[in-house]
Amino acid sequence: MRLHTLLLGILIFSWAFPGCTQQQVDVEQKSKGTIGVSLLTQTNPFFNVIGDNITEEAARHGYDVTVVSGEFDVARQRNQVKDFIVMNVAAIVLCPCESKAIGTAIQEANEAGIPVFTADLACLAPGVEVVAHIATDNYDGGKLAGQAMIEALGEAGGEVAILDYKPAESCLLRVKGFKEVIDQHNGARESGTIDIVTELNGGGAKEIGLKAAEDALQAHPDLAGIFAINDPSALGARAALEKSGKADQVKIVAFDGQPEGKQAIKEGKIYADPVQFPDKIGQVTVQTIIKYFEGEAVEPEILIPTALYRQEDGLNDPSLN
Repeated sequence: MRLHTLLLGILIFSWAFPGCTQQQVDVEQKSKGTIGVSLLTQTNPFFNVIGDNITEEAARHGYDVTVVSGEFDVARQRNQVKDFIVMNVAAIVLCPCESKAIGTAIQEANEAGIPVFTADLACLAPGVEVVAHIATDNYDGGKLAGQAMIEALGEAGGEVAILDYKPAESCLLRVKGFKEVIDQHNGARESGTIDIVTELNGGGAKEIGLKAAEDALQAHPDLAGIFAINDPSALGARAALEKSGKADQVKIVAFDGQPEGKQAIKEGKIYADPVQFPDKIGQVTVQTIIKYFEGEAVEPEILIPTALYRQEDGLNDPSLN
């Protein structure tokens, strides 16, 4: 009788909790490996969104993810790559802190047989192997920023400062696209041209952007516009304008479309942003890695278009206050 009762209990338990009759190692899905990710920084929400979406998308494909950050320090990022190699990760994703100096670390990963992918920021070092680069179409986004500046300044035109960040290849492309559109605009006009009078390091950060904008205003008191390569430096520039009493004189065009940047656009503090989609960058990066693992051919460069975000978009954006 006890045996029958015991068997009946096992059957009922098995029916109610079918997975629990197997060993735990069989129930849980085993990880297929770990993907190591080194971001440029975790102080900028843009890169956190990339990291979060890489983690979520990788989990859907059975991979763990380790996310760290170089915090603009290429030596620190090199050490993170060394750690990934020791961990024998399945793949490495980098948002390089310096587009050329990161090359030695990528070479080490190449020698260890670990595939390397870059996201948002490309590696420009010669002689290294990067399987694929997934990023915003920064060049085309820069052209949209140029068009926005032309809109913002209107027929009067005026003097413009650029707050750049030269260590990042993405920012170089933004400035290149911006300048090309401004040059084309000026070539078709005899008056009301837009003159780029200074190009300063905005550091991609609010504090550095503030100082750079202050320097630009001091050297060029008639400044009419500022193009900042990202939202943090643009918000720093806005603070400088408010501090100097020139918030109504100077139009700002930025780049990114972070929540704080979009809020500033809604409030009229920034004129417009070419908006990036960091969630897509993260997702497509993992999808590209999986294709590579499965032996499929992948494009060496995958670019995700931007979209211009103006005040009207901000006023109709339910995600904003």
